[in-house]
Formats: sequence, structure tokens, C-alpha cells
Amino acid sequence: LEIIELLLSYNVYVGDALLHAIRKQVVGAVELLLNHKKPHGEKQVSLKKVLSVLLDRHFSDFTPDITPIILAAHINNYEIIKLLLQRGVSIPQPHAVHCNCMECVSCSDVDSLRHSRSRLNIYKALASPSLIALSSEDPFLTAFKLSWELKELSTVENEFKSEYGELSRMCKQFAKDLLDQTRSSKELEIILNYRDDSNPLLDENPNDLARLKLAIKYSQKEFVAQPNCQQLLASRWYDEFPGWRRRHWAAKLLICIFIGLLFPLLCIAYLISPKSRYGLFIRKPFIKFICHTASYLTFLFLLFLAAQHIASPLCDLQGPPPTTVEWMILPWVIGFIWNEIKQMWDSGFQDYIGDWWNLVDFIMNSLYIATISLKIIAYVKYSEQKHRNDWEMWHPTLVAESLFAIANIFSSLRLICLFTVNSHLGPLQISLGRMLLDILKFFFIYWLVLLAFANGLNQLYFYYETERTNKCKGIHCIQQNNAFSTLFDRVECLYWRIFGLISLNVTKVEREHEFTEFVGSTMFGAYNVISLVVLLNMLIAMMNNSYQHIANHADIEWKFARTKLWMSYFEEGGTLPAPFNIIPSPKSVYYLFAWIKKHLFKRRSAKRLETFETLGRRAAENVRINHEYQKVLKNLVRRYVAAVIRDAKTERSLTEENFKELKQDISSFRYEVLGMMKSKPRSQISSKVASSTLAYPGN
Repeated sequence: LEIIELLLSYNVYVGDALLHAIRKQVVGAVELLLNHKKPHGEKQVSLKKVLSVLLDRHFSDFTPDITPIILAAHINNYEIIKLLLQRGVSIPQPHAVHCNCMECVSCSDVDSLRHSRSRLNIYKALASPSLIALSSEDPFLTAFKLSWELKELSTVENEFKSEYGELSRMCKQFAKDLLDQTRSSKELEIILNYRDDSNPLLDENPNDLARLKLAIKYSQKEFVAQPNCQQLLASRWYDEFPGWRRRHWAAKLLICIFIGLLFPLLCIAYLISPKSRYGLFIRKPFIKFICHTASYLTFLFLLFLAAQHIASPLCDLQGPPPTTVEWMILPWVIGFIWNEIKQMWDSGFQDYIGDWWNLVDFIMNSLYIATISLKIIAYVKYSEQKHRNDWEMWHPTLVAESLFAIANIFSSLRLICLFTVNSHLGPLQISLGRMLLDILKFFFIYWLVLLAFANGLNQLYFYYETERTNKCKGIHCIQQNNAFSTLFDRVECLYWRIFGLISLNVTKVEREHEFTEFVGSTMFGAYNVISLVVLLNMLIAMMNNSYQHIANHADIEWKFARTKLWMSYFEEGGTLPAPFNIIPSPKSVYYLFAWIKKHLFKRRSAKRLETFETLGRRAAENVRINHEYQKVLKNLVRRYVAAVIRDAKTERSLTEENFKELKQDISSFRYEVLGMMKSKPRSQISSKVASSTLAYPGN
């Protein structure tokens, strides 16, 4: 540092010295260079003394877009970033990837690689945890949005997908590490309940976990699965049963069965008096979950009875009337449809379709609506008795029965969603969902191979089509066949060949055309090799990879999925399960009149809706909440920075090089003392030794 001060006193050419000091993380040198101010006109004089080759940016260690603050953020040095920010240095915000402004278009045309690398360097700096902690007013919100933006960039700019993906994970980890610094439930509640769009005119629930909902929206799995956050959620989930986890599993099962059997009575009590003891009891998230599960299990039991046709005698009516079980199923279907409409209205269409289970519910409800409509059409249009074998192919009753059977399958599979609450079945359910995506990707390639071979085989065997007789029936022919004559036959034959249900006889022809048979057998064999050996094993590898990915992150993936399920029951609405949710309650009537009064008579009652006193009280409450949040946030940042510095010092363990350097310093200090002893009196030597010791406290 003394040499740097000496050189700066002579106003030598600095060049990239500041960047080198930042890269070496020499805080003292960075501060000296930042405080150094060249006299006016001195730079031009010093530049003449430097070789021109050293001034060329192509020979520099840094690209032109690397500024001191960007480099400091890259190395994530807290002290250097703080020094630069105190001097008003900032990082320019990058333009969007699809930006078509003049600057982006010109930079991309001149050098697209430099433009992409410059954007990557800026985002690498913005993702620095130290920079976010020092410059952002709300580090949690900044980390959430930046990680989501980086995740989208990784899908757009595939060339730098791994770099953007790593930066996105860094932001998620920073939010999680910052939440680790909470030390009490009070601090945790202030963080998770903070609302970004706090408005004094709005009267939201202050304990609605708004920040946690935002984390789920931005897919912050590490933040949501953080132990402190999960502990708070579990305490709210088992609010009515504080010691639930310490109870025996048999006692838990008996309690759930008992509450599930009483769910009709609890629903009736809530309809009559929502504010009563039992009305408030069913509004608890855990009790609400049990009641909804019991209602859905009752619905599945009714579907089982309908599938067994216990209450419906066999008849040949083309439009049979609904049975007793079907009349009992109808209220549940209406309740499910009404629940989905309310959910779509509350969350919005975009958030609604973002959940795969909502799409399953939409398909299931659509199938039930189609089934009911077709049964009504058949009942109105067809009333005569006619044997089933004489019905037309697209008869409304036949189509309704088919759709009802498919809807039953979706209804039964919908129960898999409830596996999320269990720590053993939850990861399996998540792995199953990821494997379904792999199967969809596989079928895209498989159908391409299937249609290619089906088209080729159809071209080869088209001229050998024969009449279908008792001896020759489609793909089950013994001698001559029509397996590759039509589109449906060739696709059906090749598809069932995967399961080994088709023999080699499909490649035979009635005439002695051995070359045609050889080509057909070769094509059929090549299809088997590609589909069975290559594609099927590729699907197994893809599914194994997806399962292994979930298994490696089983705890985080399961807790995130469970939190999403829990949050759906923390909401105020949707207390009653189907079919009780279609019954108008006194509370619903009150809300309806309040809505009509607010929207239809708002001119007359505008002055009475809000008073200045109410607005002032809410504004003061929001100021208090913001003050508490900023206070807690400042403490979390301090603890996080202290923990990072402490971990960095712990990692700097002494190595052999450190010992050698220390040994050299002690040896030089020894010879310096010996030299002073020979030339100066003892009193002067003592003062020199004392000053030297103070100058080298480490030695």
C-alpha cells in the first residue's frame, strides 16, 4: 500500500489498476485508488509515457463492459461494493431480451456476441447477494423477481442457459439464507405477512401470508421449504390440535375418521350460524381439509355404486331416466363446477390454468356436463324401447356412457392430489407428474416413427388388400391380411406390436412375392428395433432421470407442493365442500347485498363508506407495518453479512505458503533488529521495536 501511495503521488498512469485491485480483493488499494484525483491535464502527459500496445483494449484483462461495480459484484465482495455504492456508483438496468429499441438493435447488429455477453455480465452483477443486500430496499422481492427473470432468460437465450440457470439458483438461495437469519416467530410473521401493494383504502387480512404467496407465485422452492417457514405453516395448519404430531398414528386416524363422518353436521352448523363454535371449528384449515376429503370420498363411493349398476335395472330404453345414484351424484357435480368458477374468479384465469390439477378438474367437470347434456337429449328424443344392438354408433346414450366412464377415471385419479400431505407418498406423486411430462415428450417422437413406418408399409401392402372374411379379420389374419391397408389398421397394428400382441404373419402375402415379403419383414423388424430397443429404453432412462431428480430434492419438492395445498385451505372462502357449497348461506346473502350496495348505490353512500378517520387509521397502520418490516429486514441483512464474513474467515485456513511468508517476515524483522542494535543505543532500539511491533500486530 505504501508503494501504491508513492506511485499515486507521482500521478503515474493508473489504467486498470482499480479493476485489478478489485479482482484481488485488496480493499485498501481500492480505497486509495478511489480517493486518488489526478490534476487537470495530467492524464494526457502520463499517457505519452505508456506504450501504445498497453493501451489497446484487446490486450487488457477486462472487457469494455466490465466496470468496477460490476467486477466487485461478480466477486461478491461486501466491503468493496459498499465503498463503490457510497460514491454513488450504480449498475445500469439491462434491457429486455425482446427489446427493439435503437440501442439494442444497433448493438446487436454491430456485435451480437458482445451484446449478449454484456447482458450476462450485468445480470451476473445484479444477482450478487452482497449487492442485493446493500442496494435493495426489499431484498426478498428483488431476489424473487430477479430469479424469475433469469429463469425466463435461460429459456430464451439457450446459448447461456446454464449460466442464467445458475444465477437464478443463486438468487433463490440468497432469499432462503436471508430467511434463515430470523430468530423469533414475530420476525418470521412480519416477513411472511408483509404485503407489497399495501393500500390504505384496502382492508385486507394482515395475516394472510402475502409474501409467502408471492414466493409460491415466483416458484421460490428453497424459500418456501425453509424450516422456519414450514414451522410457522405447520403451527397454523394444526391450529386446533397443538400436539398433533406427538400423537400416535392410530389416534390420528381415528380422529380424522370421526371428523370425516361428522362433516355433514358441521356443514349444516356452518350454514345456520357461521360465527358459532362449530361454525368457526370447520373454518380451521385442517378441519376444512378433512371435510373436503370426506366429501370427495363420498362422491367416489357413489361413482362406485353407479359403476356397479346396483340401483339401475337393465333395460333397452334409448333414453333411460336417471337412477337414484345418478340423482345423488348430480349435486356433487354442480358443487364441483361452482367451486371451480369461484376459484377462477378469485385467482384469475392465468393463475388458474397454471395449476395442472385445475386442468384435470376442468376436464372432469366438462365430461360430466357433456354426459348430463347427452342423457337429457336421449331422454327427450328417444323414448321407445329398442334393443341395444340396433342402436346407431353415435347414439347419445352410448356417447354419454363412454364420457361418464372416462370422467370416472379422472375422478378417481384426482385423489392422487391428496397424497401431497404425506411425506412418503408426496415425493412419489411429484415424481409421477414429472414422468407424465416425459411420456408426452416420448410420444411426440414415437408417433413420428410410427407414422413414418405406417406410411411405408401401407405403400408396400396397399395392392394386396383382400376382402375381410372369417379367416381374415384385420390384424388377426393368418394367411392374407389387411393390417397395412388403411390408416387405422396400420397404426393399430404397429402400436400393439410394442406389447407383443402382433405376430410376423402380418408381413406375409398370399402370392409368392418373396422380395415384397422380405422388404416388409425388414421394415417391420427395423420398426421393432427402433421402438422397442431404442425409444422404449430412452423413455425408461428419461423417467429414471426425472425420478432421481425428485429424489435428490425430495424434501424441497415435497414441502413446496404441500405448502401449495395448505395455502389453498388457508383462504377465507371455500369453507363448505360439495354439495353443501351450492346452498346459499346467510353469510352469502349478506355479501351479496353488500356488493349490490357498493356497486349500485355507491354514489349515494360514497360519503358514508369511508371517513377521514378510518382512512387515517389505516394509513397509520400501514406505516407501522412498513416500519416494522424495514426494521426486521435491516436486522436480517446485518446478521446475513456477519455470517458471510464469519464463514469467509473460517474458510481462510493457514496453508504452507502462509507459514513460509510468516517465517520470512519474522526473519527480516530479526535482521532489522540486529542491525539497529549494532548502530544505535538501547533506548532508541526499544522504541523502534515497539513501533515495529505495532505496525505488524499479526507477527
